[in-house]
Amino acid sequence: MTSSPKLLFVVTEDWYFLSHRLPMARAARAAGFEVHVACSISNDPNILNQLHKEQIHIHHVSFERGKLSPLAIVSAVKSLFFLYISLRPSIIHHVAVTPCVYGGCAALLSQLFVKPAGVVQAITGLGSLFLGNSVKAKLMQVMVKSLFKAIGARQNTWHLVQNEDDAEFLKSLNLPLERIITVPGSGIDSTKFSPATRPTTPPIIITFVGRMLHDKGIMPLVAAFQLLLQRKIDAKLVLAGTIDPANMASLTQNELDFVANHPNIEWRGHVKDVAQLWQNSHIAVLPSKREGFPKSLLEAAACGLPLVATDVPGCRALVQHEVNGLLVPLGDVNALAKALETLCENEALRAQYGKAARDAVENGLDDKSIGAAVVKLYASITIQ
Repeated sequence: MTSSPKLLFVVTEDWYFLSHRLPMARAARAAGFEVHVACSISNDPNILNQLHKEQIHIHHVSFERGKLSPLAIVSAVKSLFFLYISLRPSIIHHVAVTPCVYGGCAALLSQLFVKPAGVVQAITGLGSLFLGNSVKAKLMQVMVKSLFKAIGARQNTWHLVQNEDDAEFLKSLNLPLERIITVPGSGIDSTKFSPATRPTTPPIIITFVGRMLHDKGIMPLVAAFQLLLQRKIDAKLVLAGTIDPANMASLTQNELDFVANHPNIEWRGHVKDVAQLWQNSHIAVLPSKREGFPKSLLEAAACGLPLVATDVPGCRALVQHEVNGLLVPLGDVNALAKALETLCENEALRAQYGKAARDAVENGLDDKSIGAAVVKLYASITIQ
């Protein structure tokens, strides 16, 4: 009797896998894969219970986000190395830069002892590391690029990106073009996230969902919103998300308290029912410096909201200017305020853009479509 091929996801944390990779895991399981995930395990029993209900096998590997301790790096690579040898997966799917680097090194070492597995290096955005301009950041960027080239040169390695800007980055490293695959995002449950009747009385609700990071454009957004209030726009800004102490770009609690004390701004922290939050909003905004394929805007699009975002990698992969939303130059507070003002004052335009956003989700961005695209990649790998 032939056993099911094993698929191993490697991510930094269990909650991230649950929120961003579950549709892919379900699609793979339906296609006959035995699904495993290696990650840092949180103290939330609800997460572990849900993963068990999904028939996903969990392996603890400690990833210390925000730190560059040599001992911690060696420990993570060592743990992954032994896991790869003992589990012998058919496919290893590394998700985000840290797992791609650590896991990629472990995969290279393990292939000296066991039959090589197919390796998927999934870039979900180049993140804070590639936004930094310090000497330390530049050195890290060079190191990561070198590792990507060394890992990606092997015949059994594929690169999965979410937008064409990141695909161009990989092409600049002279990696094989036929093994750079673009799949837009992680997909969205278009039944759960769906349009609903919105509040018809003022204020206009402008909503941001994401971690409270400077790289997400929180402070320019607050500044733009103040301009709206000065122009007598009856609006409210809702911020949903938490600070992230492990990320160097995180707002401090004092900074967030300062933001939340502004008039007509509400910080809600972690929101359990994000679909309902979007359904009670009028405009979605994400003035980020860079994204992979922004999940928050995808959720908002599925709920039929018009989108406002910066014209940067990731955001422009989803937001089509004057089709389903408005794009503004990075760091341009006046342009951001103008875009928000335009949508606040034009209900018909909000409806037009919102419908186009929902249509885009229904035409290939839902979880079933994305899951099918990734399983197609897995199938091509297993028959090599």
